[in-house]
Amino acid sequence: MFQRIVLLLLTFALIDCPDLCAESDDALEVKPTPIIFDTDITGDCDDVLALAMLHALQDRGECELKAVTISKVNPLAAPFVDAVNTFYGRGDIPIGATRDAQHRPSLYLKLCKTRDGDSLRYPHDLLSSEDAPEAVEVLRRTLAEAEDASVVIIQVGLAANLADLLDSKADGISPLDGPALLQQKCKLISVMAGCFGPTLGKPRHDEANVVNGIDAMRRFADQSPDDVPVVWSDYRIGIAVPYPRESIGRDFSYVPHHPVREAYLLHSGPNHDRPTWDLTSVLFAVRPDDHYFDLSKPGRVVVDKEGFTEFHPDENGRDRLMEMSAEQAIRVIEVQRALSSQPPRQAVSR
Repeated sequence: MFQRIVLLLLTFALIDCPDLCAESDDALEVKPTPIIFDTDITGDCDDVLALAMLHALQDRGECELKAVTISKVNPLAAPFVDAVNTFYGRGDIPIGATRDAQHRPSLYLKLCKTRDGDSLRYPHDLLSSEDAPEAVEVLRRTLAEAEDASVVIIQVGLAANLADLLDSKADGISPLDGPALLQQKCKLISVMAGCFGPTLGKPRHDEANVVNGIDAMRRFADQSPDDVPVVWSDYRIGIAVPYPRESIGRDFSYVPHHPVREAYLLHSGPNHDRPTWDLTSVLFAVRPDDHYFDLSKPGRVVVDKEGFTEFHPDENGRDRLMEMSAEQAIRVIEVQRALSSQPPRQAVSR
């Protein structure tokens, strides 16, 4: 009886204090994180899973995908991104593409041309990467239009676009040059690149996002502003949290055709648990405080002329490395699976 009386009194107190309720609602409201996704979506399928994660997180109100920029050259890369964005109900997201980086074939980009009868299986507007604006233009415009210290950039590929951004000068988009624009508008850069310890039986590993564009990664590591934190997910993190193949078989069956499932199968087949390198950078970028990962002490990442990466501890350093325990890995695998396969908020029927 006493507990019922207390509950009733609390209920009446809340009814009589609308200001208190409003304050509580305000405290719970969190603004979505503005995201630029810089991807080399051509070779590996983890970029596709990572893009799907971002759409799921936006459906949950946690982020807003402001732009996608592509850091490798393939005529179907931008149309494929447009097709995936359209599948998730966001076909108007700006897409930029580099013209000056590694040319890369793909096993799955052709999906954007697949037809069922007279119609595209995955509708989109862009017909070629050449029809997309230059990546640096999209980066500058997206940053210039953003609030100060608000944007998180997720770089999961070559550093070609961010290196070129750092080399960019003031123009009609912004009176700031690249470093100043990044310094004013960006609060975090989440990078999947490098390998900072022994792996695969070797003391050092020449990770693909670095060795396929060494000059660009060196420019990014050397010139990125010191007061914009950079968090690096190295090769070994993604290896430790492979995407479960059973998810591809089960979790995407809510529609007859799904671009993520079909891209994965074209790239890796049905019997392979693919490492989730790029997904880890997305997860940290949007949920940095959820303890999926730990961070190293501050330091500085150095890229040598051969493309190997080293981390030099420095208490005033800009860079940190992601770290992950075996217990954390279990959580990361499960949440990445759940987010990658989450159905779009808008129902699709393809």
